[in-house]
Amino acid sequence: MEKPVIIGTRGSELALWQAHFTQSLLANSGVTAELKIIQTKGDQIQNLSFDKIEGKGFFTKEIELALELGEIDIAVHSHKDVETQDHPSLLISAVSEREDPRDVLILKREKISTHLPLHLDEGALIGTSSVRRKTQLQNIQPTIQFIDIRGNVPTRIQKLKSGNLDGIILAAAGLKRLNIDLSEFHVQYLDPHSFVPAPAQGALAWQCRKSDQDIQKILGKINNEEVANRIFIERSVLQKMNGGCQLPLGVFCEKKDGDFHVSVAYSRNIDSPHLKFQINHQDPNLLIDRCLQKIIQWQTFSSAEN
Repeated sequence: MEKPVIIGTRGSELALWQAHFTQSLLANSGVTAELKIIQTKGDQIQNLSFDKIEGKGFFTKEIELALELGEIDIAVHSHKDVETQDHPSLLISAVSEREDPRDVLILKREKISTHLPLHLDEGALIGTSSVRRKTQLQNIQPTIQFIDIRGNVPTRIQKLKSGNLDGIILAAAGLKRLNIDLSEFHVQYLDPHSFVPAPAQGALAWQCRKSDQDIQKILGKINNEEVANRIFIERSVLQKMNGGCQLPLGVFCEKKDGDFHVSVAYSRNIDSPHLKFQINHQDPNLLIDRCLQKIIQWQTFSSAEN
């Protein structure tokens, strides 16, 4: 009997869904896999927003270490959590199909004002620890106020139910994967071209050791090349901006009629001006360079104005 492949995962409900999904895909390819749960810094520190935690890789570092040490064979991550800098001994060997990439605004029904852009009352209090989401929300409706909230998806929903929040904003992918009932709330799925998601939002990344050719072959069977090509563009823009999940940068790519179409939203920080643009080209590398040029030109222009 062959030794089962060991999948490393966080222990949250969503992370376990992702790991079991990976396990089922491998089983369909004739590969037996077992799960190993690993706690990360992001799981351990729940009282701080991401921009106040030192370093990067809040939800990946400990799993990557287990992979380096040979304690697991495959790490499964939410792709948007993975650092963009190349790891010396590990690689993202495969990418999943992409679940709904949009962000979702979930509001208490008694707090909505349908005449306003986001259906939010003036001065509405929204729970999110994402600077990207804060900057884009405030750009649309400047009177919005924020409070940092952390925790897994069900925990954040419960905080909305029981707390003084008027709403929260989450990734659609997690809500759909967990099949969470939101019928008691007013729910808005935000257009990814106008409210731009995090690079790679909605996709899973499967990571292994660069030296492990056998696992790379296994993961090659479940790789979604079309999604990988689009995510390469999104994450390359983030990488060239030297950014992680603290950077207020949204990048979303689709492919239509042979061209890659990219939407970008960027701010230096929550109090700075906001840049938003769309650009398309059939050459991914040229498109990445043009996105970066637009951001740099805008930074230079806005700095000169100030």
